[in-house]
Amino acid sequence: MVLKTFGWSFAVTALGLVAAVLYGGWEGFGVVAILSILEISLSFDNAVVNAGILKKMNAFWQRIFLTVGVLIAVFGMRLVFPVVIVAISAKMGPIEAVDLALNNKDHYQELVTDAHPAIAAFGGMFLLMIFLDFIFEDRDIQWLRWIERPLAKLGKVDMLSVCIALVVLLITAFTFATHAHQHGGAHVDKAQTVLISGIAGLITYMVVGGLSGYFEDKLEEDEEREHEEEERAEREGKSKSAVLMAGKAAFFMFLYLEVLDASFSFDGVIGAFAITNDIVLMALGLGVGAMYVRSLTVYLVRQGTLDDYVYLEHGAHYAIGALAVILMVTIQYEIHEIITGLVGVLLIGWSFLSSVRRNRALAAAEGKAAGSDEKTEVSSGV
Repeated sequence: MVLKTFGWSFAVTALGLVAAVLYGGWEGFGVVAILSILEISLSFDNAVVNAGILKKMNAFWQRIFLTVGVLIAVFGMRLVFPVVIVAISAKMGPIEAVDLALNNKDHYQELVTDAHPAIAAFGGMFLLMIFLDFIFEDRDIQWLRWIERPLAKLGKVDMLSVCIALVVLLITAFTFATHAHQHGGAHVDKAQTVLISGIAGLITYMVVGGLSGYFEDKLEEDEEREHEEEERAEREGKSKSAVLMAGKAAFFMFLYLEVLDASFSFDGVIGAFAITNDIVLMALGLGVGAMYVRSLTVYLVRQGTLDDYVYLEHGAHYAIGALAVILMVTIQYEIHEIITGLVGVLLIGWSFLSSVRRNRALAAAEGKAAGSDEKTEVSSGV
């Protein structure tokens, strides 16, 4: 099971490390290995959240996620994305940006760093909305009840998560405006960039999340009538309609997953510049890490881990909330990637241990109940 799920990741790791040695020698090998570990540690919460969505898809769309999705994640976000950001922010052509990335790495790194506020605002708002929508939803299973119970009641207020996200964005932008005024207006454009990028992140979440949610709800409503409709469609020669509906739902869920992965990858891409400004080594290292995140997602789905450890999803969403805050803070202050990675790992680890304790308590309660039933039967027989 492990080899089947992680086989491609092992193969990509081997190829990536060999390519690193051929390109940059043993120093390149070390850089790629470090970047791979960085990406996995920063994106473990991504795998848990992805698994919660992916388990709703059939085997075909899971394969799409592992093939087309990997190409988007590895080549799109880890290789093309930094180049596109530089091309847009520096107002140059993509070929010129690639030439800069390969031949003038220091200047390329400066341009990516300058683009960080826009990236962080977009990704931070997208992730913040995911966290807020999760925490404001009334759930049967609650992890930190003293937080989740009152917030679930507050969540009954319409559009509360959007209002809070916008307030956070305004505070962030206002902080930049104040900072700019104190320093002769040097950061005014940056404040505007943060505001525009944050709104773009919010709109992206609402459009993609709204569409995927709409089709998901539509499928759930039609689930009871599914067999009936398929039979009728076959008689009328329109058997494709039911498949098309499922395809739409799965497509928008897949799209949502890719935007989610992109938001998660922002901190990894930016953090990678603390280790190297070589775009080839960066793509190799982050690409290998992204493969493991993908494989881990599928492993969690196939093993039913989220069903067995019910608080894992909660821990991952708290980690998302923490990452959203960290991204917004890094617009003005530098936070080391180790801290970012540790926050996510600690929250997920805590939720896992809580799930284990819950399972043991339930097993003990069931054991006591079974024992009391046996005693009752014996006394009745006597």
